[in-house]
Amino acid sequence: MACSIWLHTSLFSPALLPFISRRTNILSSNLRRFHRSVSAPNRCKPPPIEVRVQAKRSFSLKDDEVASPADLSFQAPLKIVEYPFPILRAKNKRIDTFDDNLKKLVDEMFDVMYKTDGIGLSAPQVGINVQLMVFNPVGERGEGEEIVLVNPRVSKYSKKMVLFNEGCLSFPGIYADVERPESVKIDARDITGARFLVNLSGLPARVFQHEFDHLQGVLFFDRMTEEVIDSIRAELQALEKKYEDKTGKPSPEKVATRQRRTMVAGFGKS
Repeated sequence: MACSIWLHTSLFSPALLPFISRRTNILSSNLRRFHRSVSAPNRCKPPPIEVRVQAKRSFSLKDDEVASPADLSFQAPLKIVEYPFPILRAKNKRIDTFDDNLKKLVDEMFDVMYKTDGIGLSAPQVGINVQLMVFNPVGERGEGEEIVLVNPRVSKYSKKMVLFNEGCLSFPGIYADVERPESVKIDARDITGARFLVNLSGLPARVFQHEFDHLQGVLFFDRMTEEVIDSIRAELQALEKKYEDKTGKPSPEKVATRQRRTMVAGFGKS
C-alpha cells in the first residue's frame, strides 16, 4: 500500500499560496530515504503535519553577500555534488533577484531531486552557492506540496530533540542517526520574493533543518556523535578516495583527522 506524509493544505493562508505552489515551488536531500528508514506502520499512518503562516515579518540580511547573475547561472541538467567537494563548505550568497532564471533553477532542482529519489535539495548540492532550497516531503512528482525557501532564517526552535536516521544525496548510500529539534519557526522569502513566517514540525521540519545546514556549510555528519561517525567512517573515507581518484587532488577534508565543528546557532548543542 502506498503511504506518505501529507500537509494540511487547508491551513495555508492565501498569502502563502505562491510559496506552496505545486509546480513552481524546496530542501536536500535524500529524505525520501527517510521514509524508507522508518518502520512501515509509522510510514503508513502518520499524523497530519501542520504548517501555519503566522505573520509577515522583516529581518536583516545585511551581512550576507548578494548573489550576482553569474552566481545564479547554471546549465541543465544539474548534477549532485558529493562529499568532500569544497563547494559544500563554501559560503552561500543571498538572493535579491526574483526572476524567470530563478524559477527555472527551482524547476531544475526539483527535477534532479525527484530523479535521484530525494525529498529535499539545497542549491550548493547542485554546485550553486546561494541561499535556496526546495523540498517535497512526499517525494513524488505531482503528489504532496512543492516548497521553495529563499534566504531562510530560523527564528525559533523547539527544546524537544528527536533522533532520526538520515541520508543525504551528497553522501550516496550513507545513512545514520542525527538528533534535531522537533519543530522550527522560519523567516524566509518565497519564489516571488515575498517574505513570510512559517512553523514546521515533523518530517518537513527535519528536511528543512538538513537543507538549512547545507546553506551554512554544515553537513549531516557534523551533527553525529563520534560513535555514529565510527559506524560510517569507512563509507566516508571511500567518498574521499573517490574524490582523489576523480580530481587527482588530495581530499580537502578527511574524517580520519576531523575535529568536531562548532554548530550553527539555533539547533541544539555542538
